[in-house]
Amino acid sequence: QVQLVESGGGLVQAGGSLRLSCVASGRTFSSYTMGWFRQSPGQEREFVAAIRRSGIEYYADSVKGRFTIARDNAKNTVYLQMNSLKPEDTAVYYCTGDANIRPIPARVPSRYEYWGQGTQVTVSS
Repeated sequence: QVQLVESGGGLVQAGGSLRLSCVASGRTFSSYTMGWFRQSPGQEREFVAAIRRSGIEYYADSVKGRFTIARDNAKNTVYLQMNSLKPEDTAVYYCTGDANIRPIPARVPSRYEYWGQGTQVTVSS
């Protein structure tokens, strides 16, 4: 069983930056694809970014060039650096893990087995 704990959310003005962290328990973290999703009120949970165990990164078009996902396997931690934040980035951000090996990381929540509790990110205009 893997447990994920996010931190780093908060309130920031448009154009600002935040870095989210997600610490995972378990010895097999380094073999998982790790990802971030977000969900706004009344909206479906949407893909933000993912990073494979090889370090290859994938991004939603809406965040490409502004967000960066990274992982530190020695610390069992995945990060999401968010720059040039916009009010439409406001959401609860969830860390997630997928133990399956796929040609490319999944972009639908149902493909991920492990989820954190979420951290709120609010961007004011």
